[in-house]
Amino acid sequence: MTKFDQRAQTLMKALVESYIATGQPVGSKKLLEQTGLTVSPATVRNVMQDLEAMGLLTAPHTSAGRIPTAQGVRVFVDQLLTISNVEEVYLQQLQQQLGRASETGEMLASVSRMLSNMTNMAGLIRVPSRDVTRVKHVEFLPLSQNKILVILILDDGEVQNRVIQLDSEVSRDELQQASNYVNHHFAGKELNAVRQELLQELKSDRAQMDAMMASMMEVAEKGFSKDDNDDEVQVTGRSQLLNYGGDISDLKSVFDAFAEKTQMLTLLDKCLSADGVQLFIGEESGYEGFSQCSVVGAPYSIDGKAVGVLAVVGPTRMAYDKVIPMVDITAKLISSALKKDS
Repeated sequence: MTKFDQRAQTLMKALVESYIATGQPVGSKKLLEQTGLTVSPATVRNVMQDLEAMGLLTAPHTSAGRIPTAQGVRVFVDQLLTISNVEEVYLQQLQQQLGRASETGEMLASVSRMLSNMTNMAGLIRVPSRDVTRVKHVEFLPLSQNKILVILILDDGEVQNRVIQLDSEVSRDELQQASNYVNHHFAGKELNAVRQELLQELKSDRAQMDAMMASMMEVAEKGFSKDDNDDEVQVTGRSQLLNYGGDISDLKSVFDAFAEKTQMLTLLDKCLSADGVQLFIGEESGYEGFSQCSVVGAPYSIDGKAVGVLAVVGPTRMAYDKVIPMVDITAKLISSALKKDS
């Protein structure tokens, strides 16, 4: 923790707040006007020089004013930030949005878009891994030759359709038996548990299975095989960042990072394993493309288990006092809505 006296804290807080509001370097005269301190401009300049020596401020070009560094913004957020109350109009709109969606994926996407619009930043949602979603019902239907349509209904209301290719033909009766078997033995269980149990049964019982049972188990196992798209990051409101052209000069790198879902998953997983709101300022994210951005994220949960992350991405010059509580309350209300649906 960076330690400095009360006067330095007052000046640092006022400088960062002014920079966030205007995007302009802040000079000693303006700081005196903002803070009302009864000291000379020379004293203020000396304090600013000390803060600059600590790596918290920098003077852009030949300007007499100063702006905060990423380290300075971090100190401001950790030690000096005064959190604002979330606007009642946002809470009302959020409650309406949460109650309107019929299934989890739709709800998460709409809430992310809403948060993006309200903050004027890009929104990120790490949707829950399908592994933590429970199976409600499954149907296996013949298509053509060895192709089978798998209709998977999950407990959050989502319906997934998948086409699988079998090694040999199966009859409609075998498909019906496979559907009956899965619905009888696995309804209400998490997808990952279903996969593991099916694999275990195939390994242990294949030698004793008759041909029909073996075909049926092949259908069930392939129908529940891991999908590469199960874990997913959705990005909303990319265009919002175009409004910050002066603050994020390398927007191409930011958009490239959005397109690279692996990077986004790694970053959001850091939020998934943490408690409460997480903030990554500049290079703290670990990605060079985000060196001029901040990421504010918070996990949401089902029955106390974190299953996904809600986040926004914007310039390091963002209104942290408003964005942090908005992300926090949104994630908590998502958790509450998912609990009701579970």
